[in-house]
Amino acid sequence: MADTVLEPPPHTVPTVFTRALLDWLPWLEPLAVEGLTERHMAALVDAARVKSPYFRLLARDPDALRARTLADKDIFYNADAGLPRAERELAAAATSRFNGCIYCASVHSRFAATYSKREADVQRLLDDGVNTDLGERWNAIVAAAVALSTTPITCSPYAWAAERKSGSMAGRKRFSLGPRVTRIYPCSNTRWRSGGAT
Repeated sequence: MADTVLEPPPHTVPTVFTRALLDWLPWLEPLAVEGLTERHMAALVDAARVKSPYFRLLARDPDALRARTLADKDIFYNADAGLPRAERELAAAATSRFNGCIYCASVHSRFAATYSKREADVQRLLDDGVNTDLGERWNAIVAAAVALSTTPITCSPYAWAAERKSGSMAGRKRFSLGPRVTRIYPCSNTRWRSGGAT
């Protein structure tokens, strides 16, 4: 039997990109806490997430939730390699702005502004889009995020050359969002050299 689509209560649907905390309403009923199995709990990765209707909804597909959560943690919290947290959040905010997800953009732009202390620049990204001038380094990060977000992916040695020139890659062998992301999205951890791909 198919799940019933929920009728949301009266609410204001966001229509503009914002750093404000947005309400989230599910279209399907999240799993009940008492109905979660060991497999669901393992998929949550952090037991505290059991309190979140969002994560209990995602737990309907525990394998996908676990993969999503581990990738998310690696992208944003892995300090072993890659960009500083503010710039990882900037890349995610730019991706969300580019693909039109107001909800994800609100989360990642809030973190980008918090960690970078560049609230005005983050707000310009939200207001004006991914082609707004944010300075050489941030422009390169936004361009790389957009290149990875297009279908088909348009990342190339040229995108990484701009990244390298901006200083984002200074002292690094390669641009990286984290090891797990490299396995999922190989182009995100390029091995471009001045002569092309290696």
